[in-house]
Amino acid sequence: MSRTILMGFGSLCVLAVSSINALAYDATAGKTVYESSCIACHQTGLSNAPKCGDKAVWAPRIAQGIDLLVSHADKGFQGKKGLMPAKGGEAKFTTTDIGNAVTYIVEQSK
Repeated sequence: MSRTILMGFGSLCVLAVSSINALAYDATAGKTVYESSCIACHQTGLSNAPKCGDKAVWAPRIAQGIDLLVSHADKGFQGKKGLMPAKGGEAKFTTTDIGNAVTYIVEQSK
């Protein structure tokens, strides 16, 4: 889970983020990954995949934090209602590609 801490020291402020990955993901690049692969399940709900843009379904997932969502998408996850295959079944994707796609989905689903 990402945490941001802002500390002030006089006129100097320090911003510490516990997850560098949360800052590194690019939703614009993620759209390309989403449209090339993820859309097959996350647009239609195939195999109970949460549909991109469904705010009610995504809200509790988003609350768990981007790091966990990326981990589940990257490594695979067996949920109560469905299965997320590792890298969406596309071994060619890097963890950054997956993080970008997850960030895109999250941005569309807030």
